[in-house]
Amino acid sequence: MRYLFYFVLFCTVSISCSREVMDPQTGSLAVRFDNVVGGADLNLNGTTYTNSSGEPYTISALNYFVSNIRLRKVDGSEYVVPQDSSYFLVRESDATSQTIRLNNVPLAQYTGLSFLVGVDSLRSVSGVDKRTGVLDPGTGSHTSGMAWDWNTGYIFMKLEGTSPVVNPDATGNRNYRFHIGLFGRNGTPNNLRRVSIAFDGASVTPDNPARSLVTIRANVQTIFAGRTRLSLAQSPNIMIAPKSSEVADNYAGMFSFGNLTTGPQ
Repeated sequence: MRYLFYFVLFCTVSISCSREVMDPQTGSLAVRFDNVVGGADLNLNGTTYTNSSGEPYTISALNYFVSNIRLRKVDGSEYVVPQDSSYFLVRESDATSQTIRLNNVPLAQYTGLSFLVGVDSLRSVSGVDKRTGVLDPGTGSHTSGMAWDWNTGYIFMKLEGTSPVVNPDATGNRNYRFHIGLFGRNGTPNNLRRVSIAFDGASVTPDNPARSLVTIRANVQTIFAGRTRLSLAQSPNIMIAPKSSEVADNYAGMFSFGNLTTGPQ
């Protein structure tokens, strides 16, 4: 009887330990994308800005996909957010889309994160059962104009507006538009860009019910003056190579660490 007792006790402890390994304690982490122009908040349609070429412009739309998120731990290792839970569409016109929530994150100290701007090639060509939510061409991304009508895939980043330096169209409008997509299929350029953000020496531990909030700033001015200076007068409509890759290189540099806060979000 004594042996049976110890056997049952051993099995109970073993199962308990296995559960601890398989079901680690988790928390939540929120990431907010704060779209700005220089040092000012982005204001759709109502404000005229000046780019690095001295050209005035307004912004009527700014959308971009954030996906394939990884959180960097203090020891240098990474937690990879499950891919099915790692696709988000940030839209300046929708404040709720600018804060994304990462749930079931293992409790650890995180010192940075990285993400793709865009939608990876595998998911772009997957069946409709794998392209739901913001990736559903029939709803989320399509109603935001982020799914190509003529090509498999998505617009990774969309910037639209007006500028007096742009030649007028047939209706007299002076519109510009940057629609950047493509992931290297059929000889097209690969405009996917991974962005890495360090928390400037700080670290954050996800927890519940208090939720930690990481703010990342996205400076639109960098789209015009990153690696390559872009002129609206010369290139008001950019969708295909070679300029599309220059825009992608530029917007990959527009993201920077803002701050960390903790508490209910």
